Amino acid sequence: MARPRAAELTERELEVMHVFWKDGEQTVAAARDALAESGRELAYTTVATLVRILTDKKFLLQTNEERPLRFRPIRTFEDVSTNLVSDMVKKVFGGSREQLLVRLWGQKKPTAAEREILERVLSEKPVKGDGK
Repeated sequence: MARPRAAELTERELEVMHVFWKDGEQTVAAARDALAESGRELAYTTVATLVRILTDKKFLLQTNEERPLRFRPIRTFEDVSTNLVSDMVKKVFGGSREQLLVRLWGQKKPTAAEREILERVLSEKPVKGDGK
C-alpha cells in the first residue's frame, strides 16, 4: 500500500517552488531549464511529476488549458517559509523560539548585516524576506 502524500513540501518540491517564486508563471520545460541552470539536472518527467504534485497540494495553479501548460505559485514564499519555520520550531525545539535562537547564535556570531536585521525585527520595523 502506498504511503499517503505528505502535506509538507519535500526537498525537491521546495526546489521547484523556488523556481516559480523567482521566475513567476511558467511551463514545466521552463522550470526544468531554470533548475538545470542552477546546477540541478532533473528529467522533464520528474519536474512534470513534481509540478503535478505541487498543483494537487495547492501550491501551484494551472493557468491555461492548451499545451504547453503554464503554472503559477498560489502560496507565497513568505507564507510557506513561515509555516516551515513554525513547524520546525515545534518539532525540533518543542515550540521554543529561544532554543532556536540559542542554536543559531551559538554556532557562530552574527554578521553585521544579520545584526542590523535583528535590530530592525526587535524594533518592529518591517523586514522583507528575500524569497530567493
